[in-house]
Amino acid sequence: MLILAIDTSAVASAALVSDDAPEAVVASFSTEDTRSHAEVLAPGIHEMLASAGVTGQAIDALVVGVGPGPFTGLRSGIATARTLAFVWGKPLHGLMSLDAVALEVAESTSAVPEFLVVTDARRKEVYWARYSLSDGQLPLLEDGPHVGFAADLPELPAFGAGAGLYAGALKADPDFAQEQPDALYLGQFALARLAAGGTLLDTTPLYLRESDAQVPGPRKRAL
Repeated sequence: MLILAIDTSAVASAALVSDDAPEAVVASFSTEDTRSHAEVLAPGIHEMLASAGVTGQAIDALVVGVGPGPFTGLRSGIATARTLAFVWGKPLHGLMSLDAVALEVAESTSAVPEFLVVTDARRKEVYWARYSLSDGQLPLLEDGPHVGFAADLPELPAFGAGAGLYAGALKADPDFAQEQPDALYLGQFALARLAAGGTLLDTTPLYLRESDAQVPGPRKRAL
């Protein structure tokens, strides 16, 4: 199975993963900018597909990170994934973006039986979820996702850019202090779950907060 994975919950990233490729990786790209998703995502995907010699018709399915994340960033990734899936006539799945970091932790030497994945939610808050690990299994979501203050999180090892940002309040792992959700690990997680007969999410975004934008009320007519 060849999957195109997209995530824009923090940075913009995309990846091609396949169960026929070494370590499931065909190609990938990501940025470090957390605010230019709409400008870089489509060109990045186009260049990645071209460099890998892959057309949209060769892709079996798409998976997109549904957050949690900011409104603008998530909209860019989800809208792009929905458009490509429609144009190519391919199935589209959602996956929580924090799962990508959880898988990266699980595959590292820093893995522990229970841990938090924490990303920056701005406004001095974080997005977070709690995971557990069993031998040979994908990380299991135990609680979350949530948005809140770092000081209120459980006292567990914490991984991700949100943990690094509030290292004084969390048991942040220094090797993962800048880590953001990446489409490469998102795609690997989706590939493994589907291969095991599991199910994924739909593409409803996990915003967790109300939008700052407000619909203006009706104007009063001047007398």
